[in-house]
Amino acid sequence: MKPFRLLAIAAASLSLAACATPPTLYVPAAGPGGIGYSEYRIEPGRFRIMFKGGPGAPLEQVADYALLRAADLTLAEGYDWFRIADRYVRQAGPSGGPHVTLGTGTGSYGRRGGVGVGVGTSFDLGGGAGITQILEVVMGKGPAPREPDVYDAREVHRNLGARLGARV
Repeated sequence: MKPFRLLAIAAASLSLAACATPPTLYVPAAGPGGIGYSEYRIEPGRFRIMFKGGPGAPLEQVADYALLRAADLTLAEGYDWFRIADRYVRQAGPSGGPHVTLGTGTGSYGRRGGVGVGVGTSFDLGGGAGITQILEVVMGKGPAPREPDVYDAREVHRNLGARLGARV
């Protein structure tokens, strides 16, 4: 009876741990594929910025964090404004929903044989797919041009940083 109870407690603990997904915060990614922001310089004043949200993070939150990172990086590089030259969203992760599988097998052991049938199920406990917003930005100095994809870095930093509660 004790081994069964121990097995049940271990299974329950693993189930709860699978449900605990890391929150999406405005922090540097801890490595390739990590949740948070990362960037690399393409040329002076041009960067590719990626913000990866945790499982189940809303697209709007991920997009706002990517814009905030673009603003912060623009200011850190000594520029005043940035233009989004390219943007796209990448979604990765489990497809969600339950899956049912059926397996069969046979075996022969001398004079005896056997047939086995098995059914397996799986459920997505991770909270959904992760979304990555990718921006290619071009930075500039002086007054910002009045164009739809041009942002004043100080205004974005002030407004989004306060609204998102990011440590800015």
